[in-house]
Amino acid sequence: MTDAWEAAVEAQIRGAVQRGEFDDLPGMGKPIPGRGAPYDESWWIKSFLEREALPSDLLLPTPLQLRRRVEQVPDEVRDLPTEQSVRDFVAQLNAQIVAWLRNPEGPRVAVRPVNADEVVRHWRAGRARREQLTPATEPVTRTAPSRRPRRGWWLPWRRRG
Repeated sequence: MTDAWEAAVEAQIRGAVQRGEFDDLPGMGKPIPGRGAPYDESWWIKSFLEREALPSDLLLPTPLQLRRRVEQVPDEVRDLPTEQSVRDFVAQLNAQIVAWLRNPEGPRVAVRPVNADEVVRHWRAGRARREQLTPATEPVTRTAPSRRPRRGWWLPWRRRG
């Protein structure tokens, strides 16, 4: 029975080749990517992350993701416009941390809620530092150097009289 099955499959493949269904396939004539490289068990995860342009942080367990986010708080709040938006960001992160602390899963990693007042204090200091470094741009008014008033091109040929 397997011979009949293999013969039927081979017949379909031969028919498809004769019809040209395998011509101009993507990657035709190119080497197989990763050939010659050592075998990696998670090749498909890495290729998926690369293809979808996802950060590799998604592979970390929840407590490590939260720790990384806590470390990145100063960079993430730097460009926020108001103090309230900074406090909202910290409150959202703290809610995620508290939710994990109530039902921890994954490795036991020390993760503590972020002090919103300290983050706001650093945010204000960074904002003040940037304002000192970039002086307020005032409109520059330049005065033209004093010259003889320009006369029109017709004046030298004008008849006086």
